[in-house]
Amino acid sequence: MTARNIARFWEWGRKIICVGRNYADHAKELKNAIPTEPVVFLKPPSAYLREGSPILVPLYSNDLHHEVELGVVIGKGGTAIPQSTAMEHVAGYALCLDMTARDIQEECKSKGLPWTMAKGFNTSCPVSDFIPKERIPDPGNVQLWLKVNGKVRQSGSTSQMIFSVPYLISYISDFISLEEGDLILTGTPKGVSAVQEHDELQAGIQDILTMNFKVERPDH
Repeated sequence: MTARNIARFWEWGRKIICVGRNYADHAKELKNAIPTEPVVFLKPPSAYLREGSPILVPLYSNDLHHEVELGVVIGKGGTAIPQSTAMEHVAGYALCLDMTARDIQEECKSKGLPWTMAKGFNTSCPVSDFIPKERIPDPGNVQLWLKVNGKVRQSGSTSQMIFSVPYLISYISDFISLEEGDLILTGTPKGVSAVQEHDELQAGIQDILTMNFKVERPDH
């Protein structure tokens, strides 16, 4: 078996584990209580999207929102990983968008149903190139930003996260074993808002990299 290339984790990684409401100001803007433990949900790997391909608004949604996030790429698997050694399991990072059909999410929440239709659709997880671990010495203190058509919508620091990267790795691995190539989305700062067909999104992390995506509606 040939060694898998962690720098292309989106081609073979088996799961995307997302953390909701991990920034207090974002929880407040959606009128949610600030969580006392992480809110965890999943996206399928089919949600991955790379630059050059458009974000597609689901046919069933009229309120697609952007959420810019720091993604943590797992390089070494484990179960019940202690916080003290959690960073040893990190291979690197990626800048990610958690595209969310907010109208569908609100409907699901009101009915007590899972968020899968709102969070797991095709193109719902745009990702940047892989960022080697050494480029981000402290994942708890990096700046994230997102612009729509050149206007800043989101700007925040991972220092505002409620639950740290080591805490999340430990917490998640207690009940979902982490595997090489998995991606953890660590939550979004405030400023989420709707995007429209033909909008152009640009997101960045510090001065490390930027990425660009266009929003389109499918033809059928």
